[in-house]
Amino acid sequence: MSENKQRLEIVTPQRKVFSEEVDFLVAPGAEGELGILPNHAALITSLNIGIMRIEQDGKKFKVFVSGGFMEVRNSRVTVLATAAERTEEIDVARAEAARKRAEDRIAAKAPDLDLIRAELALQRALMRLKAASEK
Repeated sequence: MSENKQRLEIVTPQRKVFSEEVDFLVAPGAEGELGILPNHAALITSLNIGIMRIEQDGKKFKVFVSGGFMEVRNSRVTVLATAAERTEEIDVARAEAARKRAEDRIAAKAPDLDLIRAELALQRALMRLKAASEK
């Protein structure tokens, strides 16, 4: 591996979403966005629901991540995400339906509503739609 590259692996419980050498990435860390270059200091952080921006050989692309953890060590970045999708994999109709369902649940204010869960579902749907629209 070139010293100007770092290995990025994005893994979910279901599959390996990405495993390649990249030049740079920005991740939605728990305390804000984190920019990671090769030879970055070692760290472990939790991830928020958000969009990971990746640069590879002059090309830029995005991956939606739905929380999880990221470890950086020895020019290797490992993301263990609850869910992750490359922007071209996002089913916009499905994300739009999830947004509508979450908004309807929140608006209904049912007495048995788990508001935090509904708000997280809405946040995931909105972030997936944002990622898909910024291809």
